[in-house]
Amino acid sequence: MTYSSVTPAQLAALLSERILVLDGGMGTMIQQYKLQEADYRGAEFADWPVDVKGNNDLLVLSKPEVILDIHRQYLAAGADILETNSFNATPIAMADYEMQALSARINYESARLARQACDEYSSPEKPRFVAGVLGPTNRTASISPNVNDPGYRNVDFDTLVSAYKESTHALLKGGADIIMLETIFDTLNAKAAAFAVLAVFDELGQEWPVMISGTITDASGRTLSGQTTEAFYHSLSHVNPVSFGLNCALGPDLLRPYVETLSDLAECHVSVHPNAGLPNEFGEYDLTANEMAAEIADWAKQGFLNIVGGCCGSTPAHIQAISKVVAGVKPRQPKPSSHRFCLSGLEAFSLEW
Repeated sequence: MTYSSVTPAQLAALLSERILVLDGGMGTMIQQYKLQEADYRGAEFADWPVDVKGNNDLLVLSKPEVILDIHRQYLAAGADILETNSFNATPIAMADYEMQALSARINYESARLARQACDEYSSPEKPRFVAGVLGPTNRTASISPNVNDPGYRNVDFDTLVSAYKESTHALLKGGADIIMLETIFDTLNAKAAAFAVLAVFDELGQEWPVMISGTITDASGRTLSGQTTEAFYHSLSHVNPVSFGLNCALGPDLLRPYVETLSDLAECHVSVHPNAGLPNEFGEYDLTANEMAAEIADWAKQGFLNIVGGCCGSTPAHIQAISKVVAGVKPRQPKPSSHRFCLSGLEAFSLEW
């Protein structure tokens, strides 16, 4: 099996030259195809015992041409980094469709399709990268889902590690250049994912770049498990990611102060891919490509960014507009190592000496 040869140092070198563009929303694009239950099933899963419509990750097996088409649209729009269609492809999340046994295969195929698209569009002047996505799962290891039993957990650390190891192995085998921990709402889940990823690197005797991207869930400025941006960063900075960032939940206007905080703090590169605003009463996103790009242009000029793209509601039009406004803008320089003693609970604590 041939693995990607991209190293953290190579990607970091490119990030020092220019702002890289991430792709946009996958679910948003899939909705435009108006796929029905039969489309999700395809021939192979025609007799599956439960409904599978909505299992977007399954489409890499049943409708690969749709996923490949979406990848190509984002690359044509200027994306440097493609995210794999594997957001929910852990055995834990796939259990909702009784498809946990398919997890490794789905991760592999999602990476293979993204690799195929990237190879079609790559050039020496503009290489394209595959980010193998590890989503947060549909469980939370640090919060009880039962209000009557605060000590109850529906998943534990070891189960998360096992699931993330399986997915990571498959993503790398499929051709991922980067492993991306995305849309993190529970830091304990993210710690399990990071532990799994680093364990896989040890097993394979090779390291790949790691991107970490968390989610500020609302105007409180905290993740779902209660951490501030600073505390979240301190909790996971030991992973030495190539980038640390924020995505989802908020549009660029509401996300801006937390991006600025992270930019002032991070000793690595900063990535951001916000939603195209907040959903309206119909669950749709109203922020246009030009409106979103105008917000991003200001972030870039303020020196906040190294990697930028879009999350829910964003389309190739948004990515094209973003790629234009960041072109030629000097990328953010990571903060020098401060050698501070940093701790984090719900809040951050740093001791200078």
